[in-house]
Amino acid sequence: MNIGLFTDTYFPQVSGVATSIKTLKEELEREGHTVYIFTTTDPDVDKDQFEPNIFRFASVPFISFKERRIAIRGLFRAYQVARDLELDIVHTQTEFSMGYIGKFVAKNLHIPCVHTYHTMYQDYLHYILNGKLVRPYHVKQAMRAYLHNMHGIVAPSSRVVKTLRSYGVKTPMEVIPTGINLCQYDHPVLDDPRVALQIAPTTNVLLSLSRIAFEKKIDEVIAALPAILAVVPNTVLVIVGDGPARETLQNQAKSLGIWEHVIFTGEVPNEHVAAYYHMADLFLSASESESQGLTYIEAMASGLKSVAAASPYTNDLLDDPAIGTTFTSEPEMVQQVTRYLAHPQVFNDPSPRLRKLELISAPHFGHRVIQFYRTAQIYYETLNRDSTKLSD
Repeated sequence: MNIGLFTDTYFPQVSGVATSIKTLKEELEREGHTVYIFTTTDPDVDKDQFEPNIFRFASVPFISFKERRIAIRGLFRAYQVARDLELDIVHTQTEFSMGYIGKFVAKNLHIPCVHTYHTMYQDYLHYILNGKLVRPYHVKQAMRAYLHNMHGIVAPSSRVVKTLRSYGVKTPMEVIPTGINLCQYDHPVLDDPRVALQIAPTTNVLLSLSRIAFEKKIDEVIAALPAILAVVPNTVLVIVGDGPARETLQNQAKSLGIWEHVIFTGEVPNEHVAAYYHMADLFLSASESESQGLTYIEAMASGLKSVAAASPYTNDLLDDPAIGTTFTSEPEMVQQVTRYLAHPQVFNDPSPRLRKLELISAPHFGHRVIQFYRTAQIYYETLNRDSTKLSD
C-alpha cells in the first residue's frame, strides 16, 4: 500500500506523538509498504534540506504551545502530491491543520481515512487563556466534528475509546497500543548519565521523563520527595525534559530545601533517552493526562519498574508489582516508592514484564495497524456500496 501519514508534529520535534509516528512509519516500511509523511515546516529543518518521502507545509507556532506548529496553507498542494503518489489510504495523527488537510485529500481521492487519537484535550485546556475560553463541551463538539466520516479510529488505550464513545462518536475503533523498538531499550547502555550528572553509583535515582508541563503534575512528585528522603535519604530525583513548568518546579524544590536532591537535565535527544532509564532505580509519575503513556512502556522495556498515578490506563498496564504499581494519594506514592528503593530485589519475576513486552513490540504494533487498514478499507467499500444502492 501507499500510505500517507498526516501530522502537525514530527521529528526533529520531541514528543510521544512524533516517536509513535516514526515507529509506525518504520514498521510499515519493514513490511513492504511505502509511507509518506505530510507535516509542518520546522525552524530546525532547512527549507532546502532533502527529506525522502517527507512533505512539509508552511506553518506557524500554535497559540500558547510554541513548540507545536499549525499549517497555514497547502490544501491543494497536498492533494496534488497525494494524487501523484497514488495513495491507497490516509492516516491522520492530529485533529488540527494537517488532519483536516488529510481528510480533504482522502475525500477527493476517494480513499479511506483513518485516525489515531493521541491526546486527551480536556487535560490541556489551561493552555488557552488559562482555560477560560475553551471548555470540555467545546472539546466534545470539536472532536465529534473532526471524527465524522472517518473510516476507523486507532485508540492507544481503552481510556480513549471510553472518552470518544462518551462524545457520541460511532466510528469503528480498535485499541492498538503504540509499539516501541524494544532493542533500543533492552540492551546495556555504555554511556552512564550518572557520570555526567555526578551521581554516585550507590545513590538511588528516581526518574521523571516527559515534557515539563503543569499537567504532568511533577510538582506532586517534588512535594512528596521530603517524605521519601526521610525514609531513604540517599536518593535524588532526576527530571529529564524541558517545558513551561521548569522554573516553577525549580523554585518549589528550593523552597522545600531539597534542591540538592533534584536534578534538571533539560531536553535530551531521543537516541539518548534509553540511557536515563537504565541509570535509574525507579520511574515515577503523577501525571493523569496520558492517553497511552509511552514513557511507562519505555521504562518497562528498559527493565525499570514504575510508580504512577492511578488511572484506567496505568491500572491496566501496571497490574503486577514486578512491572510497577499505581497510587491514589501522596502517602501511597511515598509508601510504594520507599518499598521499591528499600527492597530492590523484591518482585523480580520477569514473566509479567515479558508478556507485556510481546504485546507492545514495534513489529506487533505495525502488524495490527496494517490489519486495521484492511478493515477500514472494507468498511469504506461497504459504505460506498450501500450509498450507491440508496441512490439507485
